[in-house]
Amino acid sequence: MNMDALNNRAGGRCELCGGGDGLAAFAVDTESALICGDCRLPVASGAGLEGARWYCLQESIWSEVPAVQVLSYRLLHRMGGQAWAAELLEQAYLEEDVLAWAQRGLEAPEEAAVKTVDSNGTELADGDSVTLIKDLPVKGANFTAKRGTLVKNIRVGDDPTHIEGRVNKMSIMLKTSFLKRVAG
Repeated sequence: MNMDALNNRAGGRCELCGGGDGLAAFAVDTESALICGDCRLPVASGAGLEGARWYCLQESIWSEVPAVQVLSYRLLHRMGGQAWAAELLEQAYLEEDVLAWAQRGLEAPEEAAVKTVDSNGTELADGDSVTLIKDLPVKGANFTAKRGTLVKNIRVGDDPTHIEGRVNKMSIMLKTSFLKRVAG
């Protein structure tokens, strides 16, 4: 489905939360849903799927659009540890074929897991070295980590958008979008 058709179907709003900023098509297998910039990274990575921000799924799971139902179902399943999400999953009714489609996506292979990558898309792993591509003020400290600073022996955590490293003898979290992996 092209962007104009998606935009018309969704009324120019995110089909998950109703937001209007940074709208783009998000592939749900062979179909698409229109989602906003605020939803895109958490939906793609699975990180940040907690809190009241996702109560919007209480409405989107009942959408008439199968791709939106499937996406909502999969997101609710990922946050199954949250009582309201598990309860909503029990209440939700999906047609048999839509439910089968939604559940097929839950059986994704391990290599489909979101990887931690630097600003160039190079995968990062524990023990790698990176350099900063921008001056970064460090919150809670009185210094700025300068562009070109080498950070050795990084640690990758659960959030694919951050790594942990030591700068100026201080352990800090760094956004991967401001890093470049050092070959070697």
